[in-house]
Amino acid sequence: MNIKVQLTSKEESHIIKNIYPLYLYDLSEHYVRYPNVHGIYEESDDFKTLSDQYEVQNIWWEKPDSLYPFLILADDCPAGFILIATSPYCAENVDYFVHEFFLLRPYRGRGIAEQAATKVFEQLKGKWELFTNPSERNQTGQRFWRKTVSNYRKGNYVELNDDTFDGQKLIFRFDNTEK
Repeated sequence: MNIKVQLTSKEESHIIKNIYPLYLYDLSEHYVRYPNVHGIYEESDDFKTLSDQYEVQNIWWEKPDSLYPFLILADDCPAGFILIATSPYCAENVDYFVHEFFLLRPYRGRGIAEQAATKVFEQLKGKWELFTNPSERNQTGQRFWRKTVSNYRKGNYVELNDDTFDGQKLIFRFDNTEK
């Protein structure tokens, strides 16, 4: 299977926006979240339609110098996305932050996610941070990031449980400018 990761333009933003509700649905399994009163996976009842949700996501295509919306393609078909943030949308001393990462279920278990993450890491050199839910319900996500980052950095990374802007998380940090 041919895996590509490409930065999307505003004209292509609808592809990631179409996949995004599936990502939020998957997250509900790990965070025990329920849809709002309108059936949208958002914390606020202000979101009545998916179109409302799409509007909030527009920032990813309005800040091209600091937000990078990558689409994952498997044999030229949309398979997921990786949303990468830089300053001012990440912590101090971090160049790149994996804000969101998602692969559609039919593409999982084939090494596609690891290939996609590695392709993005290789495109952007610097100090990286990503985190995931540390709960028992997210063992798959924890194993994925531990394996992916360890393989990519040949074990040269930091892993810790700590507080973040989004609560307690399992954090991974590495610098891919180092050998």
